[in-house]
Amino acid sequence: MSVTSIAKRFKITKRKKFLHKRCDQDHFRAKKSGEKIKNLRKDKEVSSFKKVLKSSL
Repeated sequence: MSVTSIAKRFKITKRKKFLHKRCDQDHFRAKKSGEKIKNLRKDKEVSSFKKVLKSSL
């Protein structure tokens, strides 16, 4: 991946955590509960590939 593609997909916080948007938010939402949809809005921290992401930025 290039640096711009990584920048589009991930957000780096002030404390150097990598966050990404969760999947399953746009399609087939009728069968999901409101609590599930609310939890999907939160960004998730990326624990694996952290070294790879840091080296590419």
